[in-house]
Amino acid sequence: MNAVEIEEAVSRLAEAPFDSEEFPFAFLEAFGNKPTTLKRLKSKSGGSNQSDLGGVLQRNNIHVKVCPEGEVTNTLTALRDSAATARYKVKFILATDGKSFEAENLADGEIVACDYPDFHNHFGFFLPLAGITTVKQIRENAFDIKATGRLNRLYVELLKENPEWDKADRREALNHFMARLIFCFFAEDTNIFHSNALFTATIEQMSASDSSNTHEVLSEMFRAMCTPLKDREAAKIRNWADRFPYVNGGLFSGGVAVPRFSKIARSYLLHVGNLDWTKINPDIFGSMIQAVADDEERGALGMHYTSVPNILKVLNPLFLDDLREQLEAAGENARKLLNLRQRIARIRVFDPACGSGNFLVIAYKKMREIEWEINRLRGEGDRKSEIPLTNFRGIELRHFSCEIARLALIIAEYQCDVMYRGPKLALAEFLPLKDDNWITCGNALRLDWLSLCPPTGAGVKVQREDLDLFGETREVAEIDFENEGGETYICGNPPYLGSREQERHHKDDLHQIFNGKLSNWKALDYVAGWFFKAAEYSLSTQTVTAFVTTNSLCQGQQVPLLWPILFERGIEISFAHTSFKWANLASYNAGVTVIIVGLSNCIQEKRKLFSVDREGVVKEQVVSSINPYLAPGQYVHLSPSQKRLNSLSEMVKGNYPIDGGYLLLSLEEKQSLGLSRDQENEFIRPFLGSAEVIRGLQRYCIWIGKNDLTRSCEISSISRRIEAVRKMRLESKKEATRRAAETPHRFGEIRQTGEEEYAIALPIHSSENRDYLPVALLKKPTIVYGSAFALYDAPLWNMALIASRLHLVWIATVCGKLKTDFRYSNTLGWNTFPVPTLTDQNKADLTRCAEDILLAREHYFPATIADMYDRDRMDTEFPLVREAHDRNDEILERIYIGRRFKNDTERLEKLFELYTKMTSQPAPLNKSAKRKTKGEK
Repeated sequence: MNAVEIEEAVSRLAEAPFDSEEFPFAFLEAFGNKPTTLKRLKSKSGGSNQSDLGGVLQRNNIHVKVCPEGEVTNTLTALRDSAATARYKVKFILATDGKSFEAENLADGEIVACDYPDFHNHFGFFLPLAGITTVKQIRENAFDIKATGRLNRLYVELLKENPEWDKADRREALNHFMARLIFCFFAEDTNIFHSNALFTATIEQMSASDSSNTHEVLSEMFRAMCTPLKDREAAKIRNWADRFPYVNGGLFSGGVAVPRFSKIARSYLLHVGNLDWTKINPDIFGSMIQAVADDEERGALGMHYTSVPNILKVLNPLFLDDLREQLEAAGENARKLLNLRQRIARIRVFDPACGSGNFLVIAYKKMREIEWEINRLRGEGDRKSEIPLTNFRGIELRHFSCEIARLALIIAEYQCDVMYRGPKLALAEFLPLKDDNWITCGNALRLDWLSLCPPTGAGVKVQREDLDLFGETREVAEIDFENEGGETYICGNPPYLGSREQERHHKDDLHQIFNGKLSNWKALDYVAGWFFKAAEYSLSTQTVTAFVTTNSLCQGQQVPLLWPILFERGIEISFAHTSFKWANLASYNAGVTVIIVGLSNCIQEKRKLFSVDREGVVKEQVVSSINPYLAPGQYVHLSPSQKRLNSLSEMVKGNYPIDGGYLLLSLEEKQSLGLSRDQENEFIRPFLGSAEVIRGLQRYCIWIGKNDLTRSCEISSISRRIEAVRKMRLESKKEATRRAAETPHRFGEIRQTGEEEYAIALPIHSSENRDYLPVALLKKPTIVYGSAFALYDAPLWNMALIASRLHLVWIATVCGKLKTDFRYSNTLGWNTFPVPTLTDQNKADLTRCAEDILLAREHYFPATIADMYDRDRMDTEFPLVREAHDRNDEILERIYIGRRFKNDTERLEKLFELYTKMTSQPAPLNKSAKRKTKGEK
């Protein structure tokens, strides 16, 4: 369950009649406990309930007791002192008598105490019960979650009652209707309508309880809001609707059609209206509500939360930090403060994938905060803001998201006016809304960004998008800027979409952008289109850009594809944030791993590189340059190498049977061959690849030497399998496979003799949930499958290098990933791995480290590598393995720099430095003919 679903379930429980016997189980069910779990808790004999007070205790979770009236506080104390509470590591205790409600988080001592009907307002307090970790952010924005859930129920009910509105030609009107409702709910609770609850109360009073005329009442109210006061008599606005102010601003123009309401939909409407909409957070609400109008996303409702701290990771280094520094430097100097205010008023923020406007709203609010501080220092605290909303431009493909983005900015402007100028002035200047719609609905990769957000002047040109998703042209509105252009900052979180996830229209978008400029553009992520469009935009003006993207754009083969053509356009990386979780509200914490890359066409002496350490603390490093791998240093063109550029042993892929499965055996199949022990030893070998190495699985293969065919064919069970291989290969469409039918007893691709004493094996693909690569030592007579790489009879110190954090960081960067898992490449990751000259003592020390790692693993037999290297279990269940790897890292890193590296960023910086020396490759200069310095027009 996600946070929205939990809030709805808890609210239903609070509204229902109190049942003392069922309450503990209903409460747990509201937080996602399954019926089987609840059944075990209810069981009188042999159940899982561990309470020693006659309540309900769920291990590692909560101890609940329903008590007699007036005994809630005493019962909570008893729960706290309970031996079972301590023994079973309970996180929460809860006591209620159906009148009062008290609970405590035993980890931090925080207490909730309220009337029973109000406990649903504290649902965020208990979210750890559902495994949701982003509790602080949810509790701070509990209203947005509640409102999103209620609006979703209303939306779904309206579609049931009005199926014709669910079609493409009507869905836009329904989305516009929902945006009107949100505005009205906000307006009636913030006195914009000059009367508290006017909108909801009018619906309740004027619409029939059977909902038959609800749509007519709403339509009349909307008609009033789009009719100027002087025209209302002629328009014959009903008296009860005439009380509403003139709003217009495009929000209530363009028709007042309203869908029909069922009794349930009317009830939902009134319920939503009775919420306290003064608590809305436009920077958060928008990103959640956008899922309401999207069929595909509605199943993930409530998981679209984008935390303000994450957005500020983009906006602060992009330009907000600089504004704050200028504010501090100005002190109380009136002239400097005035210059800064004028600068802020001309700044343009452009999000070409704006969604519901999160980035634009946060940027606006933070700029208003700085502007207010300027006004306060100048003694002009109630001065009208000079920052126009139209300076915050966006492009978004989905119409409803455009509506919500514009509405979120309007609400943010009003809230800022109330905060900084007071309610009276805010109300006096708020209505009517302006008609401008500066959020463009369209495909950002097909539109001309310079036309929509020109770097100079105030005018905006009308343009037409080439094609929208439905293959139709769409005209874009012309909205002029209020102020002459100043600085332009581009930001956002565009859609990522790896090359294999893209549909035909995505490929068409990239083809339009890269065709004729890049030959292998089909291998790029979809987000690369936004990076290139930003680089093209910067050719016309001084611009700084910052996008959130998956780290694949700065790893592996995409680096030499994309970044050289960006550099050719004068772009440099001005700041970057290495991998971190862009978390959401999902109970399974399904935040995608992302990076932030800042691009600039201004020469800067210092650039900032941010990273997150193991404790989650953000570290800032000031460097002279950042390369596309997000490591300090100039760009190095790193290409696959067939030759080893270091002193390491040869690494090759394992062997491929190409046998139709007839040469491969499970344990049962091996036993069914009926071989003697001598025959098994001669013709059967352990056969291990990626899955077998990591998960400790058993598999075998028939392995017959060049001179052993005659003896093997005397064994009928083996002979039949060899003949089946021959037939399978002869039927192949590949010529090489048909040729291999001449030796059906042999693997199709052989890269080992089978007589090696041992092999150091490394799976090609492995999980990102490991701090080290799952390398293994396989002894004779093991045959290595092609899903793994192998070093045969190589010195054991090679294994110590592979098992190091240093090597994992290197391959994660230069080899790239398959989705989020590591994808190893011998030509890109091993042959290029920078290794300093190793002394005999260095090799001896590393050999001992490899042996210690193997001994530590053996200590936990039969635990597998999958068990021991799980990041969540390694420290607590397999500490000897962690200690062995720590010693290995300590010894290896001292060889590199005489001490441990501080973090992965420092590791990469050293590795790229060594790679440059190792290849004697000078860093190429950008090909920009003329570079601008910061501050230069």
